[in-house]
Amino acid sequence: MTATLSAFMKEYKEVLERELKELVAALQAPAVLKEAMDYSLQAGGKRIRPMLIFATLASFEKNPRIGLAAASALEMIHTYSLIHDDLPSMDDDDLRRGQPTNHKVFGEAAAILAGDALLTYAFQVIAQDESYSNEEKVVLMKWLAEAAGPEGMVGGQMADIEGEQKELTLSELEYIHKNKTGRLLAYSVMAGALLAGATEEQLKYFEQYAFHIGLAFQIQDDILDVEGSEEKLGKRVGSDSANHKSTYPSLLTMEGAKAQLAQHANLAREALLQTKAESALLLDLVDLIATRDQ
Repeated sequence: MTATLSAFMKEYKEVLERELKELVAALQAPAVLKEAMDYSLQAGGKRIRPMLIFATLASFEKNPRIGLAAASALEMIHTYSLIHDDLPSMDDDDLRRGQPTNHKVFGEAAAILAGDALLTYAFQVIAQDESYSNEEKVVLMKWLAEAAGPEGMVGGQMADIEGEQKELTLSELEYIHKNKTGRLLAYSVMAGALLAGATEEQLKYFEQYAFHIGLAFQIQDDILDVEGSEEKLGKRVGSDSANHKSTYPSLLTMEGAKAQLAQHANLAREALLQTKAESALLLDLVDLIATRDQ
């Protein structure tokens, strides 16, 4: 990670986490529900999805804080999905980012409701933000619903569950990853570009960039599940193999998976250069996604 990207991420991670805490604190809701929501929202991580919003705005020389409501909503959606993923009926995980998972601390019922609350509050956060025009709000909420719903993340999660105990084709695996992981990453970039006033031509290339970093992110995730350490990842490793899931290393060999990772990272860089935006931070984020160890 370059010094510039590191400083940028440190600054805006603090801005985002302060905003998330304030948004939850402002709710008129049962204390245990707010505590469970805040617990998972503040669990850490690099906040790559919000950083993509902020970095895309910066690439147009716009104030990254313009994207704060969209970034907060996105992180709420992502966090809700992790809470539900960790439940016994899903991945049955005890650790998330090195801490006990939400249901281990608050119980399954509270964890489910905390996830539900984050999912619905995300759209309220965008709708009530006074800095966005009504048109921007409608487009942001439409894109977010598409990215997170049955044609996006939830559909990808369902396909992932159905794919357990089966040997998938590469195209079937790509469908899962494009939807389960890639759609929210794509939303990050597209939301930032929309709020920055990108042209239709630029949006086309930002969409290509987002598609390729989404696949690169998941391929690296598959690699880390084999080669990563629980200490660095803050969660179990080897869970894909234990659940008999098809992964890029299992279908292509580890060498083949790493070649695919490099290819998607390069295609992301090429698409980004076509946007003609100031792309240093977004280029650095490609490297971060492709080489991260957690």
